[in-house]
Amino acid sequence: MNLSSSERPSLSSELTGSEFLRWYWLKDELVDFARHLGIRASGGKELLAQRIAAHLDGTAFSEPRTPKRTAAPQLCGPLSPETVIPVGQRCSQVLRAWFTEQVGASFHFDGEMRAFFANSDGTATLAQALDHWYGTRDQGQKTIDAQFEYNRFTRDWHTRNPDGSKAELLEAWRQYRDQPIDARGRA
Repeated sequence: MNLSSSERPSLSSELTGSEFLRWYWLKDELVDFARHLGIRASGGKELLAQRIAAHLDGTAFSEPRTPKRTAAPQLCGPLSPETVIPVGQRCSQVLRAWFTEQVGASFHFDGEMRAFFANSDGTATLAQALDHWYGTRDQGQKTIDAQFEYNRFTRDWHTRNPDGSKAELLEAWRQYRDQPIDARGRA
């Protein structure tokens, strides 16, 4: 395949891994293509794309090791600020209800709160989690991780086009994603 092509190719086993990685693909496209190739179709977009690229290049792909989860005790029942958060506590509906009662309808498990619970060592209390919630508000715009490319594009587009319409955004997104990665942002 010609790496200088500026036209998005069809998904085909004839692609090289590097040509495949030059383009934006929807998760559904990646899943279908992986199944067509006879390889695992599970995982996030980035993992799936790397697995497909390795297959297209005929190279071995080492699956990332994920630690085995053990069933950790989860909070339930009446909660209070003094409730200790157990290791492995999920961001559950029980917690969401308690935090919504404390904070109001604006509460949501954002990245800051998910990280707080993920890193809990079994000594933190819900009062500390609540302090963390308040302490992490009004910190300005957060970075959007690379795997959320559409969200990053949307934020940037709205910054440049504050009065733009949804139709204009979607057309700009279509044009953006139809370009090879190495040609984006040159216009």
